[in-house]
Amino acid sequence: MPASADLTKLVDKAYQDKTLTEIVDAPVSALAGVSDGDAKLLKEAFGITTVGDLGRNPYFQTANALVALTGAS
Repeated sequence: MPASADLTKLVDKAYQDKTLTEIVDAPVSALAGVSDGDAKLLKEAFGITTVGDLGRNPYFQTANALVALTGAS
């Protein structure tokens, strides 16, 4: 089932008209607030180069799950 969402505040302007698949395959710096420097550090520390890599990273998934279990946002 196709999904749609307002991505204007989630991704940089250059990626706002892209599909979700294209965004997942995009460099992590496509996310709003993630600089090229941040992206470089994520690559060096965790081997993360794409938005999908970030979302599938077990450390980030664990941290997200722990936060969700506390009910905190």
